[in-house]
Amino acid sequence: MERVLWLIIMIPIGILFTCLGICAWRRKKPMWFWSGKEVKESEISDIPAYNRANGIMWLCFSAIFWLAAVLGALNSEAAGIVVAVGTIVGIPVLFLTYKRIYSKYKR
Repeated sequence: MERVLWLIIMIPIGILFTCLGICAWRRKKPMWFWSGKEVKESEISDIPAYNRANGIMWLCFSAIFWLAAVLGALNSEAAGIVVAVGTIVGIPVLFLTYKRIYSKYKR
């Protein structure tokens, strides 16, 4: 039952971040970071490349949860470690990666 509950939690989280990555990649207007601060089109030099980079960033972050879902079916302790380390390290990495993406494509 514990493993089923783990999958019920991890799979939707993986889907959420995967969908965020796909939406960011396909978006016509510049994607914002999760703070909701709007990024104006006039701020970005290459909107498709900027959005593609954002999409890849979110897809990479979603990989933590997909890996944890698979590991959770096999070894719940390992899956918990992946989620804990992945989010503790991953969230600051997301922020730094976004800053790098924004700086690269800022006019």
